[in-house]
Amino acid sequence: MITKTAQTSVNPVLRVAPAAPAEAAAYFRASLAFHADVSDVAAALAAGGDPGFAVVDTRSTESWDQGHIPGAVHLPTALIPEQAGQLLDKSVPVVTYCWGPGCNGATRAALALAELGYQVKEMLGGFEYWAREGFAYDTWQGPGRREADPLTAPVEGECGC
Repeated sequence: MITKTAQTSVNPVLRVAPAAPAEAAAYFRASLAFHADVSDVAAALAAGGDPGFAVVDTRSTESWDQGHIPGAVHLPTALIPEQAGQLLDKSVPVVTYCWGPGCNGATRAALALAELGYQVKEMLGGFEYWAREGFAYDTWQGPGRREADPLTAPVEGECGC
């Protein structure tokens, strides 16, 4: 057990004190309202039937052709204002994704959709982590799937988080 006396002012982790538990709970609760992770999206889609949300790939046509989540709607961020109303139902929550954690395209798309009145979450990890966690995807050449990357997902079983 680490005691308070072991914490020093030079500790970069504790240089700024952690939030009070109630504040931390509110922050993390809010974070879950704005984000979904790859494995949760995959589990909901794999369960069969209507998952209760639409998945939207916000990347270019070239990126979509390279690989996308099966059943996703292709709606590049720049086209959201003119095409969202024809492709999406405002009564159905939307989960946006882009390339990966180094890209904020899904964030920009989520903002654009929220401003149009859609309930929206961003899928953390994007297409990169979808593929790295071993989930099936579609390409212009047909279906694809990679082995799970042991640094991002369990090779066998579930992650348990």
